[in-house]
Amino acid sequence: MANVTNNRPLSPHLQIYKPIPTMVMSILHRITGGALYFGTILVAWWLIAAASGPDYFEFVNGIFGSWIGRLILLGYTWALVHHMLGGLRHFMMDFGYGLEKELSTRLAKLQVVASVVLTVLIWIVAFVVR
Repeated sequence: MANVTNNRPLSPHLQIYKPIPTMVMSILHRITGGALYFGTILVAWWLIAAASGPDYFEFVNGIFGSWIGRLILLGYTWALVHHMLGGLRHFMMDFGYGLEKELSTRLAKLQVVASVVLTVLIWIVAFVVR
């Protein structure tokens, strides 16, 4: 309200800006970072189950092996890969590379494609090795 009474404009927000790939990737980077907290709890649960004994380990593996468990693990895999690629992209920009508008937009779009492709490859390898 202070801005209205002083006749100053409000700061722009997400409803004002047109979404661009780099902005969307920044938001997705934050979302995947949050999702990784939940996924890390699942990994810890699996490790605790492995240390607890074969019966509890089979119970947890049964949950992870169900269709909903696999869907959650697929999402966790994608979040992990996407977040890693975003971190590498930011690491590259920290050194001054990829800051040009066209290149940064191309890299942001490539990040989505690469994260999906790498996730699918990881799952293919997991099922072949299994």
